[in-house]
Amino acid sequence: MRMSELKRKEVINVCDCRRLGFVGDIDFDPCKGKITALIVPGPGCIGGFLGREKEFIIPFEDVCQIGDDIILVELKEKPKDPGKH
Repeated sequence: MRMSELKRKEVINVCDCRRLGFVGDIDFDPCKGKITALIVPGPGCIGGFLGREKEFIIPFEDVCQIGDDIILVELKEKPKDPGKH
């Protein structure tokens, strides 16, 4: 599979059925010859004029399935600290 094919696939989190966006880049380990993570840019702020929110870096072991149109991942949210608001 080519990088250009990955970029056309939408990434969906199976834990909460949230659409995370489309693959923007990959993290590749040249020594092992393996993809280590998918990088999905965060949603834009105010139409993209003020930059983007933090990107999603999804370890490749969290990829459940790669289909024709979508990539299913299991991205568990870290619990928020109850002391912070």
